Amino acid sequence: MHPVILAIESSCDETSASVIMNGKVLNNIIASQTIHQKYGGVVPELASRAHQQNIVSVVDEAIRTAGIQKSDLNAIAFTRGPGLMGALLVGVSFAKGLAQGLKIPLIEVNHIQAHVLAHFIDEPRPAFPFLCLTVSGGHTQIVLVKDALHMEVLGETHDDAVGEAFDKAAKIMGLPYPGGPLIDKYARQGDGTVYRFPDSTMPGLNFSFSGVKTAFLYFLRDQKAKNPNFVEENLADICASLQRHLVHMLMSRLEQASAQTGIRSIAIAGGVSANSGLRQALADTGEKHGWQVFIPDFQYCTDNAGMIAMAAHFKYLQGEFCAIDVTPLARMPV
Repeated sequence: MHPVILAIESSCDETSASVIMNGKVLNNIIASQTIHQKYGGVVPELASRAHQQNIVSVVDEAIRTAGIQKSDLNAIAFTRGPGLMGALLVGVSFAKGLAQGLKIPLIEVNHIQAHVLAHFIDEPRPAFPFLCLTVSGGHTQIVLVKDALHMEVLGETHDDAVGEAFDKAAKIMGLPYPGGPLIDKYARQGDGTVYRFPDSTMPGLNFSFSGVKTAFLYFLRDQKAKNPNFVEENLADICASLQRHLVHMLMSRLEQASAQTGIRSIAIAGGVSANSGLRQALADTGEKHGWQVFIPDFQYCTDNAGMIAMAAHFKYLQGEFCAIDVTPLARMPV
């Protein structure tokens, strides 16, 4: 059976809805929240309120542009976690109410697994098993994807996520939120070999980015003591050097994971997978090692309901539904 599923994503600061039919994602409606920019980061209470304001219109648009009626739906899917508790609660509550009203089943989706399964929305699709470097503002993991519903974390960050390192470094430099994409923008104009930063050593395939963030803070402090205009005069080279360093940390562990497992089918996912430096590094490393590389379309890198819909499709085919009394989980392991 090829179901028609409405999927809802509300884990952070994007309210999104998507309809999948016959395994094909028909749309991916996203309402972004700009209110957080003046605070330099996502404010959970404001995110929850914005989700409440946006969710009805976003779901309405998803159903309308898919050319269906609510009565055509076979299930409602939603992000259960991980994410901000208040933000998740809006999506979970809406999904539960709609499913009860339509008397159709509910499907809970793990947000991180959905990022990985975004690779199955469009061609080319990876064959199982494959490795996926999942990188975002909240997560940095190397995941062994055995099949659509079975994944194993081989390595992960023990402190900050790489996306947080990008955003915090941007904030230290005085760049507006979200700063990660701005570092990427300026890095394209700079020389990544000008400045060096220390590596953080962790056992196995794990990561640590807090030390890099601290070293970057002290580096700028010392340079600005000599030249108050250091950042403004060297912004492109600073951004390029930091980005090169962070990307190198990611790629070295990914190369190690491929060597250990023998898997040469390699993917990236999550918000940081939109970073041009990382995408180019993956392409270059893949060519060097003979990897088959999978890089998602930009619209499926950041938080979106299209990936939730794809994950829900796989779960529907396996009959994996959840109870109506399901509750959100701020922390949810892969």
